[in-house]
Amino acid sequence: MADILVRDVPEKTLEALKARARRHRRSLQQELVQVLEATAEETPPQSPSEIAAAIRAKLSRTGRVFSDSVELIREDRQR
Repeated sequence: MADILVRDVPEKTLEALKARARRHRRSLQQELVQVLEATAEETPPQSPSEIAAAIRAKLSRTGRVFSDSVELIREDRQR
């Protein structure tokens, strides 16, 4: 297993991590490994187009029809 050295950790951050480790009944090292593992396993953030597609899919399941706002904005700008 690899070692990681983190320098210049602010005292406030270190104290918060130590408190978190105590709450979970772990050593500071065990807590940091857990935090790093959880962060590494997170799914990467979605791109704006993926978010928009998910919103469109969710709205389409409601059965309501939504107009494309692009045309409405274009008409408004031409006034």
